[in-house]
Amino acid sequence: MHPIDRAELDAQTGGDADLAREVLALFAGQCRSILPRLADPSQPQAQRADLAHTLKGSAAGVGAVRVRALADAAEARLRAGAEDLDLAELSQAVAAALAEIARVP
Repeated sequence: MHPIDRAELDAQTGGDADLAREVLALFAGQCRSILPRLADPSQPQAQRADLAHTLKGSAAGVGAVRVRALADAAEARLRAGAEDLDLAELSQAVAAALAEIARVP
């Protein structure tokens, strides 16, 4: 499975390549902004859960299926009160998605 599901991305953007590049760039920026704050245990837990929720929604909008699933799991754990959040898999999924986005012409 690719980090970005092109069929989902096409469905979200109506097949418009320029729009796809634009939403991928926005998603990449959100990943770079959200992931460090999500990983910061000094941030309030509710705020971290909201960040995971935002990342999940952004991932869904570009077809980043694995990022979406892992952000969903992180959000659920945070909302359930988990203090020890391992974000290694999510970080790897984000890195893979960002690498694929960087290859988009």
